[in-house]
Amino acid sequence: MTHPSSHVVPRPIVWTIAGSDPGGGAGIQADLKTMNGLGVHACSVITALTVQNTTGVFRVAPVAPDLLRAQLAALAADLPPAAIKIGMLATAGHVRIVADFLRQTDAFVVCDPVLAATRGTELLEMDGLQQLIGEILPRADVTTPNLAEFEVLGGASPRDMTVSRTAPSPAAIAEAAGDVVRRGARSLLVKGGHGGTEFSQDYWTNGRESFWLTSPRQHVRHTHGTGCTLSAAIAAAHALGLTLTDALVLGKTYLNQGLRQGDDLGQGHGPLAHLGWPEDAEDLPWATPTAEAGRTRLSFPSCGPAPLGLYPIVDRATWLEKLLPLGITTIQLRAKDLAGAALDKEVRSAIEIARRFDARLFVNDAWELALQHGAYGVHLGQQDARQADLAALARAGLRLGLSAHNHFELAVANAARPSYIGLGPVFPTVTKQMAATPLGVDGFRRLRRLAGCPVAAIGGLAPEHMPALRAAGADGFSVISDLLNASDPLARAAEWLQVLARADAS
Repeated sequence: MTHPSSHVVPRPIVWTIAGSDPGGGAGIQADLKTMNGLGVHACSVITALTVQNTTGVFRVAPVAPDLLRAQLAALAADLPPAAIKIGMLATAGHVRIVADFLRQTDAFVVCDPVLAATRGTELLEMDGLQQLIGEILPRADVTTPNLAEFEVLGGASPRDMTVSRTAPSPAAIAEAAGDVVRRGARSLLVKGGHGGTEFSQDYWTNGRESFWLTSPRQHVRHTHGTGCTLSAAIAAAHALGLTLTDALVLGKTYLNQGLRQGDDLGQGHGPLAHLGWPEDAEDLPWATPTAEAGRTRLSFPSCGPAPLGLYPIVDRATWLEKLLPLGITTIQLRAKDLAGAALDKEVRSAIEIARRFDARLFVNDAWELALQHGAYGVHLGQQDARQADLAALARAGLRLGLSAHNHFELAVANAARPSYIGLGPVFPTVTKQMAATPLGVDGFRRLRRLAGCPVAAIGGLAPEHMPALRAAGADGFSVISDLLNASDPLARAAEWLQVLARADAS
């Protein structure tokens, strides 16, 4: 007989290899809270017992090498990891043992290079540092140093580590990070939490690509375990199927949530809050190509109090004449097959018709024509947004819609503070080849909660999807093929509007 649980998809297994914090704010304890809160099965390999509380670390007792090796072997035989977070490795022997194990696994690895406690207690022997740099960093998919640890990875002595209140310049951070990557690290996330500026800015690079993650600096006392929590969240997120860049954004969002809602426990720096999947747009960072862009965000006008509602995407202005009399108030012109004078004429015609019906017309991609002719708004994909003059659009008062498919793209959109976000694909679509995996209703709901503006669901939608998506937070429903390819598009549009009215009334 089949066991009842045999069809249940098991949770991903994530390990933490780190020291134990009896105060529960950092190390193994913080990692387990983070990982369990994000829905993975967390396993722990303890490298050291520490004597610490919220005021500092007073003693470190590394576990015996054979005990560390035995922990790794026991877990590997029964609970192999999808991802591993590495924290404190107290001795050079520990570094060698963990490095040997990493050669035997293809798990995703996050290394949080814990070199010293905030108050100066050394947490890794001097002779272990070079082994960490030479044997662990080249195997770790991402290494997450704070500014002081970053200086050590760049050549400074661990004994000279200080938590500087003056962060290096963005150019200096980028240059030094590039040097560390060229010396063998796969990628770095240099954390800016210890800087003294208005914003906390983290820099990621793998030597080929780079970006900055920016959040308002939170002046709170409960900051114990920030590095442990961030690295554990990144490992858990990747084990759950997120890409590295998505995992970095989710990790930062989880950390921001914990800082914002933590309790003032103890007499020193208390622990973060661990509240599971973040659900507040206030915690989402914004992603930009430069640090300066992260400090000078744009902001676009609102679309007004009326929901986006049924939001058809059409390829010709004549569709506006047919659909807007039905009571549709938001529509998009997406004439991908036109260019030059023909596109200019189509955009001008659509703008004129939309004004006549007092409708919100968004022009897809052709932002220069929209700006020239005074359109209500522009909708851009992420690649097109990088080429557009968003500042000019904002100065002119146009509304902006941006597409997003995942956590990272949501963070990119967050930098512009758009009028709305088109989020999807929710379901498979035949309109164009999908580069992104469909979110489903649950995935849509999770991302929608992090958006700080109205959100239009897009991708494979049909009227029967509307109630669930409305309950998941959709403010609008972008429709192409289901409407335009219907045998009677106007009747199909009326059906959409009836279902939407029922969903809003329920």
